[in-house]
Amino acid sequence: MDKITLNFSKTLKRLRTEKNLTQEELAQRSGVDYKYFQKLEGQNPSSPTLSTLNKLAKGLGLSLPEFIVSIDADHKKGNNTL
Repeated sequence: MDKITLNFSKTLKRLRTEKNLTQEELAQRSGVDYKYFQKLEGQNPSSPTLSTLNKLAKGLGLSLPEFIVSIDADHKKGNNTL
């Protein structure tokens, strides 16, 4: 697993919890399979496609660029622990 994938996973979890959403709720809002969503936030996260990133961003009420900026900002801050 690379640092980018780990940072994505941690940022996804942070944004989801800030919105007070469960994994299941965000998966539903995003149109992403719940089991796949669990893998995205799990110990060994999958690398999402651009299409999946866009769906997750919309589920979080963000644009894709806003979502990517959040991931990048957390990476730069070293904010990869929750």
